Amino acid sequence: MLLKTNIPSLKGTIAIPGDKSISHRSIMFGAIAKGETTVTNFLLGEDCLSTISCFRKLGVSIEQLEDKVIIYGNGIDGLKEPSDILDVGNSGTTIRLLLGILAGRPFHSVLIGDESIGKRPMTRVTKPLQTMRAVIHGRKNGEFTPISITGGDLSPLEYVLPVASAQVKSAILFAGLQANGTTTIIEPAKTRDHTERMIQKFGGSFEVDGCTVKIKGGQVLTGTEIHVPGDISSAAFFLAAGAIVPNSEITLKNVGLNPTRTGIIDVLKEMGADFTILPYDKDAFEPSGDIIIKTSNLKGITIEGELIPRLIDEIPIIALLATQAEGETIIKDAEELKVKETNRIDTVVGELSKLGANIKATDDGMIIQGKSELIGGTVSSYGDHRIGMMLSIAAAICKDKVFLENEESIYISYPDFFKHLQSLIKAD
Repeated sequence: MLLKTNIPSLKGTIAIPGDKSISHRSIMFGAIAKGETTVTNFLLGEDCLSTISCFRKLGVSIEQLEDKVIIYGNGIDGLKEPSDILDVGNSGTTIRLLLGILAGRPFHSVLIGDESIGKRPMTRVTKPLQTMRAVIHGRKNGEFTPISITGGDLSPLEYVLPVASAQVKSAILFAGLQANGTTTIIEPAKTRDHTERMIQKFGGSFEVDGCTVKIKGGQVLTGTEIHVPGDISSAAFFLAAGAIVPNSEITLKNVGLNPTRTGIIDVLKEMGADFTILPYDKDAFEPSGDIIIKTSNLKGITIEGELIPRLIDEIPIIALLATQAEGETIIKDAEELKVKETNRIDTVVGELSKLGANIKATDDGMIIQGKSELIGGTVSSYGDHRIGMMLSIAAAICKDKVFLENEESIYISYPDFFKHLQSLIKAD
């Protein structure tokens, strides 16, 4: 795909699509709750549609009308043994969280995904679930798909996460809801808390003390109404575009502002970006607001430590921001990037280097020297939606032609990405 390059300005307003993490969880909780759950502004990306498909195979009735979804839950005991394999597509969230739900179900299931999922490690989830007495088999002792799981009576667990991962935490929380006793999870750093907020929204309870979360088994959840705010991880690409494309001013509507996800906002502030946040109801189930971003003079910074889990998905676009900042930007403590849809350290460094960036990989991140003039060339998403979107924004400031291979991966999380980008170019 030939991308738009050398764009003179971006101006206008766009509504950010629904948050992917919250969309996934709304289906999962609606499926295991008793009663009807209505979800609005649901993300119609391929990953979230894979979650709907899997739960339909588990016997859950789900209606979908564009971005409105109605789930008719019969409680967690209402899930039925699937007669077909559960295919999660490209969705790591679907497979890892679904394993936590299936760990307590007294039937057999088999889960598969695409080629990318087949390379992503699952032992970080399967190991604690096996300790809770779920029976799990897969390639290399349950590390890779296909994975089979037979659930049943679960023992409670006290588990210290070896890495900060919201997916692992969430899988154990789903299993903990079904365990005979109280399950305790201790994180090395605070990760996104959408699962905990969702438990509360569906009438459940948990205890949290710093990085420790405790949940009692046997809770009965009740269907509810969920409005999904815009995905800040998707907004990040247009926040970056507004900051680095000349003469730009972009308003992003309904962006999720969950404090465990706003690391990108902290980075923009520290880099000196010119932006304004107009918050909605701060006491909402998931806070949100509008963000106005303008062309900015950026400076290099160091990104590390407890900030990393709050922006792990935004690091590819932050790397692009750093190429247009004065001075050096260092990103470290981000080994988790190696086990995403691609090894995002190597992929980001390799593809931005092709465009002329001064960037090098480290064991746990990357070092970027700014300010670089980006040129052009042929680049690839390698099937990673966030890499594809980052390269599309990079092209906007490239002087020469940029050809993007595997652009279809972008539709996994942002089906209208190119439509929205084009609307800003056309705006007066």
